[in-house]
Amino acid sequence: MSNVSIAKGSCLCGVVNVSTTRMSNQVGACHCSMCRNWGGGPLLVVECESDVSFSGEEYIGVYQSSEWAERGFCNKCGSHLFYKLKQTNQYFIPVGLFDSCEGLVFDHQMFIDEKPKYYCFANETKSLTGAEVVAQFAPPSEP
Repeated sequence: MSNVSIAKGSCLCGVVNVSTTRMSNQVGACHCSMCRNWGGGPLLVVECESDVSFSGEEYIGVYQSSEWAERGFCNKCGSHLFYKLKQTNQYFIPVGLFDSCEGLVFDHQMFIDEKPKYYCFANETKSLTGAEVVAQFAPPSEP
């Protein structure tokens, strides 16, 4: 995780603004069926830990997409704002929201086993299957 002073960005219409001091410089792609259904293609995100603040919160809609995660979007323009792990309050923000992409590196892909054959990224990246992602991020099952 690399610190930047303050990374800022906004949704397409500008009513929701996001800022963080903990933006990773590592861009990841998620190929899971939910992300592709949500945005029409893979979701490209940067991890921002839990240090994320929003203005225009009255325009943020939240969808509980699983037991452990939720997705935020702008109610006015529809821009995707975040994927958040509920247990850790860990935010993954679409990289395209941020004003600057300087110093970012595309270095990992998740749910690679769900990626359709009709597209392919040329970058050499670390790739995780769905089972590997769930094992890493899902909370442990209760007995």
